[in-house]
Amino acid sequence: MDFINSFVHWFSDHPEILVGLGISSIFILILSIVGISWFIAQIPDDYFQSSKRKPTKWREQKPILRLAVIFGKNIIGLLLIIGGLLMLVLPGQGLLTIVTGLLLINYPGKYKLEQKLVAIPSIFRALNWIRIKAKKPPLKRNTI
Repeated sequence: MDFINSFVHWFSDHPEILVGLGISSIFILILSIVGISWFIAQIPDDYFQSSKRKPTKWREQKPILRLAVIFGKNIIGLLLIIGGLLMLVLPGQGLLTIVTGLLLINYPGKYKLEQKLVAIPSIFRALNWIRIKAKKPPLKRNTI
């Protein structure tokens, strides 16, 4: 109980921390609504249909640009995962943000994990709901 009192007292002595957390929460909420919706709308509708990842066209073309894009999307994906974890306790769409971050970053077994996540009906419905609002065709997936 003494720890809680000292914790509350510390925050009352540093109100700027609470203001910063409040502003951060609002920023993360707006970013999640706008940014996540945009990312989900960019997923090709047949992305989840094949059992194996299709090779990209620019695997051989423009290797330096490809590395820069991969680095950038991995940074954005990592930030989305961290933001999604924060949104589990702050306002925002935490699970959907984490899923979107996982879709962006590169790691071994990524495609299998994406397939398992999209197999969860609530996640699949949420992704398609966002795509319909963005006037994009719904995602297709293999039905097993």
